[in-house]
Amino acid sequence: MSGFKILYEDDHIIAVDKPAGMLVIPTPKGEANTLTGLLNRELDARGIEANAHPCHRIDRETSGLIIYAKGKKTQQAMMEEFRHHRVKKSYLAFVHGRLGRKAGVIDRPVEGKKSVTKFRVIKERRDFSAIEVEPETGRTNQIRIHFKAVGHPLVGERKFAFAKDYKLKFRRAALHSCRIGFEHPVTKKPLIFTTPIPEDMARFLEENR
Repeated sequence: MSGFKILYEDDHIIAVDKPAGMLVIPTPKGEANTLTGLLNRELDARGIEANAHPCHRIDRETSGLIIYAKGKKTQQAMMEEFRHHRVKKSYLAFVHGRLGRKAGVIDRPVEGKKSVTKFRVIKERRDFSAIEVEPETGRTNQIRIHFKAVGHPLVGERKFAFAKDYKLKFRRAALHSCRIGFEHPVTKKPLIFTTPIPEDMARFLEENR
């Protein structure tokens, strides 16, 4: 299993476009074909001694951008940027129904911790909305939990909502990490990476007008 794309690489960081369905790191089951494992095998094949370490996580079901560091020191520096909310992330999501507002903020705790998600409606279809989402905090499953909480779970959601309760079907939670901007942890140069809508979400948008 492969399918990931390296969008940017230098001596310190790698920006990767992850396909939906691929784990970032193994679960306790010890899966072999994780993104981290495959990426490190590629670096080894190229004779690069540094190990690639993920600086943040995205779900197995979520497609799109993830940043890796070459070496632990750079990983720690990047993770510090994430911790202080200096990394700006945007996601594309499809949610059931139409939201009452074209833009807004969801401010609800996740596991007792302050969690804030900004959103903007991009397109409206009869039974769902395509939205741009900017999480200001980085709680696990924050986007999925927040939109379920306001009555508009992600299309394809099965973890935080019952798929059978909704007419629209999708093989995964419809969430794509489409944009990341931050200051390079070593060179201090501002970087912005973007990745287009994945094929499965583009097809769904076309088929459900």
